[in-house]
Amino acid sequence: MDDNSTTTKLLTLLNVSATKSGKHKWDAHDEHRRPEKLNKRRTVKIAAVEDEQSGVQDVEVERVEEAAEVQEKAESDSENEGTEDSSDPYEKHFGCTPLCLSGLSRTSIDAKSVKVSKVSRGKLGQTSESLPEGSEPSSSRRSASAILERVKGPFSARQVKLPKDQSELQNDVLSVLSDYQDFYSTFGPWETKKRVREAISLHVVNHITKKRRKVLKNNERLSNASKSKADPPEDVQDQGFTRASVLILLPTRNSALAWFNALISHTPSTDFQIENHSRFTSEYGLPPDAVDKLASAEPGTYPLDHVETFKGNVDDCFRVGIKMTRKSVKAFSDFYQCDLIIASPLGLRQSIQKEKGADYLSSVEILVMDQLDALTMQNWDHVKASLRRLFSIAVSLTRFTQFVLEHLNKLPKDSHDTDFSRVKPWYLDGHAEYLRQSILLSAYETPETRALFNTNLKNVAGRIRQEKLWPPVDVPEGLHQDFVRFDCVSPQDEADKRFNYFTTQLLPAILKSAVQSANTAIFIPSYFDFIRVQNHFRTLTGAPYAVLSEYSTNQDISRARQAFFSGQKSFLLITERFHFYKRYKLRGTRNIIFYGPPDHPQFYSELLSYPFLDDGVESSDVTCRVLYSKYDWFRLERIAGTEAAAELIKSV
Repeated sequence: MDDNSTTTKLLTLLNVSATKSGKHKWDAHDEHRRPEKLNKRRTVKIAAVEDEQSGVQDVEVERVEEAAEVQEKAESDSENEGTEDSSDPYEKHFGCTPLCLSGLSRTSIDAKSVKVSKVSRGKLGQTSESLPEGSEPSSSRRSASAILERVKGPFSARQVKLPKDQSELQNDVLSVLSDYQDFYSTFGPWETKKRVREAISLHVVNHITKKRRKVLKNNERLSNASKSKADPPEDVQDQGFTRASVLILLPTRNSALAWFNALISHTPSTDFQIENHSRFTSEYGLPPDAVDKLASAEPGTYPLDHVETFKGNVDDCFRVGIKMTRKSVKAFSDFYQCDLIIASPLGLRQSIQKEKGADYLSSVEILVMDQLDALTMQNWDHVKASLRRLFSIAVSLTRFTQFVLEHLNKLPKDSHDTDFSRVKPWYLDGHAEYLRQSILLSAYETPETRALFNTNLKNVAGRIRQEKLWPPVDVPEGLHQDFVRFDCVSPQDEADKRFNYFTTQLLPAILKSAVQSANTAIFIPSYFDFIRVQNHFRTLTGAPYAVLSEYSTNQDISRARQAFFSGQKSFLLITERFHFYKRYKLRGTRNIIFYGPPDHPQFYSELLSYPFLDDGVESSDVTCRVLYSKYDWFRLERIAGTEAAAELIKSV
């Protein structure tokens, strides 16, 4: 960011703040007011910043938290020993003068000049670690030792009951997160994902707790100086422009409910009050009388990943602020009064457009993006748009993430009663994006998410990416798979080259075969490719077809499946998003063409199993063709296996 532009914006904010109040506020956070005002009551109007469909209106509420805050300050002193020394991870990374934040490290990050090494990290396996010039590698593996004793109490009690490999995995995850490096993980089994979520939510709670304690301690120092009429201390920069320091981006409400439950699981039930808990459960779960067909189905009826993704409330438009104090967690807090925001890309985008800005995202220090694989099946435009203010985005990324990306870690448009004397210097310098920790979780990688991680994250503490060797997927025994390559020298030309090869080479050969020109399902990963292929089929004679896309109605789906099964339609065009959302078993299939390898490897094995739903079908009756180029590496690796995919790519 240009220094002159940054200075101008900050001066404007300072002038606005002074005009509004006549002086700087002592603290922007509603919990951190002048000690002499702690015994005063005041009525405030809070907006229940939640899903617009909830119909919740602003309400007048009486809040008397000052006495509890005084007690919190007194009690925190005894528990805060050693949390602010130079060895504390929070202080090292988010203190006033982080050692890793230097001109050299920022230049190295901007120039993509990083040192990459391979490191084995216990249960995480092999990892690829990138460190910019000017930054020092982590000197220790802290694991749970970096967590405050009070915060990790409930977590430790549960950990002793877990199998050893799961508890070790959680400690390895905490070891990575403790140094505030970026982390990109592709875990497998759903039970493993649950344990990883517990570890990350503990890291989040610990971060918020340490930040609050430092603010309260500095409040007390300022209060003591005021009482003794001494000069106030100058080293009290402990805040951002706004309060929210954590953003968790999720695809659906059922995921939000799981993360909320993980967060409050780290709060001792006897000490903590969970405010609006029943309301959160009601709005993010299913109604009491609702029957969840996926959750109640017999095991094996639906694939496990489908059940876990779509059971419960799957609404994809939501946003909620969560405020955390020493003894309470309050859901549905105003975004400018909360510590953590849980949102979907669509929900966050609507909020930003409604408020005509996203100043509440200006001070995000931890970003968590979970289920990236599910997010890519939604409208990726919302994700990019919501994140753009957090960090810059390259043209090479799809438009999916633009809107979210452009609204994070930017200077706010308004002062929001910020006390600029308490704002950390690197916020004022516009360097917040160089310290923000980004945690990306996905079932698999795509070129877009890898580019996001490698190119667009600017954390000067470095990046850690979990590597994975993929085995080949299981397919019916004896089934022949024909991987058909086409040459392409540029990713910009890949879509045109694929379409040209399919329409001039592959499809004409299929239409000439009496066997292969009937009962043929064509699986198309991209909807844009799907439209091109569908338009091409409209020009053909003697090739009756039906379509199944994410925009097909239930009536359309029923008609298409029946027409294909009965032989009225020889071809069935299927999009990957349709299969992701519906997971219908398609009978009548004998020939399967993958216009491109699917992102989800399980989709490949599922489609190859469908011919055998019909009686009397042998492996020799089924044909399978996969059209691919060298730019399909990630998807090809998950299907053919890492070793076989490398051989297929070399042959291109």
